[in-house]
Amino acid sequence: MIGRHPPWLKVRAPGGADYVETRATVKSLGLHTVCEEAHCPNIGECWGHRTATFMLLGDTCTRNCGFCAVRHGRPVSVDAGEPERVAQAVARLGLRHVVVTSVNRDDLQDGGSGHFAATARAIKELIPTTRVEVLVPDFQGSRDAVQTVVESPIDILNHNIETVPRLYKRVRPGAAYSRSLEVLLAARRVRPRCLTKAGLMLGLGETSEEISSVFGDLRAVDCDILTLGQYLRPSAAHLPIERYVTPDEFAELKEEALAVGFRHVESGPLVRSSYHAWAHVP
Repeated sequence: MIGRHPPWLKVRAPGGADYVETRATVKSLGLHTVCEEAHCPNIGECWGHRTATFMLLGDTCTRNCGFCAVRHGRPVSVDAGEPERVAQAVARLGLRHVVVTSVNRDDLQDGGSGHFAATARAIKELIPTTRVEVLVPDFQGSRDAVQTVVESPIDILNHNIETVPRLYKRVRPGAAYSRSLEVLLAARRVRPRCLTKAGLMLGLGETSEEISSVFGDLRAVDCDILTLGQYLRPSAAHLPIERYVTPDEFAELKEEALAVGFRHVESGPLVRSSYHAWAHVP
């Protein structure tokens, strides 16, 4: 068992006026954020910059992935007013780039894709200049669902690969590596100029050769942007950390990924898929 985190994973405790205002905005509008639900270590930094990753369709996921802190079980009914409230939060915080994600909703016929599209439209109608990034689930492989999202006024479609193919059954039960690649490919085919993005967690037992192979697979589906971060165990009930990847290793992986053609790579121990997202696009 790996014990205390290394010093490069230490973060400041949340605080400050902008953090408080972001928290108040989220709470007053009855919204969920992945920052809170997934126990993100960057919540202090991001909320201190008046930005948050909004999580649609409740706080309960229909899947039970071994790495994820979001609770699972029977989800709540769809809140039709949520897209407009997310747009209001974006306006209040003055966001130029917003990331919107969701829990997996395998109970819904469209996987929640219509809700993503409605949220993108609500944001663009209220603040047309805000860039909208969506971090979507795999929609159980539904190309119609991907099309619904990509044909809405989004700017970036993000879908995380999370780990290497060999570890999928342990890390992402209910998901499939090939299906996740298909989500990115389908988005590209529907709207060739829509940017696509994916992320990997490291430290779950993957090898350097497997990481390089995933880089190649992502570039084969023309993925533009890549995020690489350290897996951190949310609780003793979740998958253990196999090893800590050093900052130097993350820097080397960034250079390798850029060399194979990604237009932007965010790589570091504390990187998450929406970390510094506003800087991933010129």
